[in-house]
Amino acid sequence: MSKSMSKSDLMDKIAEQAHVTKKQAEDVMDAFEGITIDSLKNGGEITLTGFGTFMAKERHARMGVNPQKPTERIKIPSVTVPKFKSGKALKDALKAGNSSTIQPEEPNNSETGKEASPAE
Repeated sequence: MSKSMSKSDLMDKIAEQAHVTKKQAEDVMDAFEGITIDSLKNGGEITLTGFGTFMAKERHARMGVNPQKPTERIKIPSVTVPKFKSGKALKDALKAGNSSTIQPEEPNNSETGKEASPAE
């Protein structure tokens, strides 16, 4: 897989892995984008447990320097910007070098701390 993935590439991968048509994957992606944008505009957050949280934050107004005239000070207005905070499963997957799949955190015998019997 290349280092950069376009929206079209992402939809192709979703269609392939979810066993749906590319049109269905496109519809789901468009719905996700629309819902996320509407939620952030209304001050909400979107949390995908383990993956991360999308949120909107206000960057307060401040004074800055005009890059064309460094001696001139300008007022930079406040603006709302999107933010993303990564979740534990995403961070752990990247630390482990296994960013291709993120598994939900479900305990199995090796994760519950139960010891294997000597016969195993």
